[in-house]
Amino acid sequence: MADGERVLDVPTGTGNIMVLAAPQVGPNGRVLGVDISPEMLAYAQTQLTTNGLNNVSLREGGAEAIPADDNSFDVVLASLSFMYVVDRAAAAGEFARVLRPGDRLVGSVWTGPEQCDLVRFQKIAGSFAAAPPVPGVGPGALADPAQFLQQLTEAGIDAHAETEILGFDIDSFAMAWDGFAGVTTASLSPERQQEARGAVFSETWPDGDGPRHFRDGTQFIIGRNAE
Repeated sequence: MADGERVLDVPTGTGNIMVLAAPQVGPNGRVLGVDISPEMLAYAQTQLTTNGLNNVSLREGGAEAIPADDNSFDVVLASLSFMYVVDRAAAAGEFARVLRPGDRLVGSVWTGPEQCDLVRFQKIAGSFAAAPPVPGVGPGALADPAQFLQQLTEAGIDAHAETEILGFDIDSFAMAWDGFAGVTTASLSPERQQEARGAVFSETWPDGDGPRHFRDGTQFIIGRNAE
């Protein structure tokens, strides 16, 4: 990103990516954050206010129907969000529509559970919850990104994926459970939550509680719109 560029962050979620992007485009640039959740947009607004950012705006909407004009952006950012898009073909078309000719799409998705401990953790926890209403959506859904890359190509974006095995350390199982499984298991009964918690602990903390390194397999999807 460069000074004066226009950037779209979709979905923006908590707004963390916008906070990083805004200084890079400077006062002459603009960042738009889009999300379907009013609650997330409200949280993102607190981030913007806290950081004193005035070159950023927010709009309610989704990747399948982006509330922006054609050829509006130099860069589209999508951090760990493609996995949760229901109609990825429609989203690919929208990315191509709002990007200026020759400009860039940069997104990230998790790999499968064999390379990403976060996905493994959430899949075990999720096995105790009801099946998601839409199949093929969620953590690890784009472990094989080939179909989505084809959808981007068909929309006019020349894209490829680059895989990196990153990682981070976490202090305890309780911290991981609260951060990675709280939402997944929120609707379960207390007894069912305890079953899920026990299963995840035995599978992911086999040596007992304490600090643990998490592999974070990530695929970066990088593309450029047709000239």
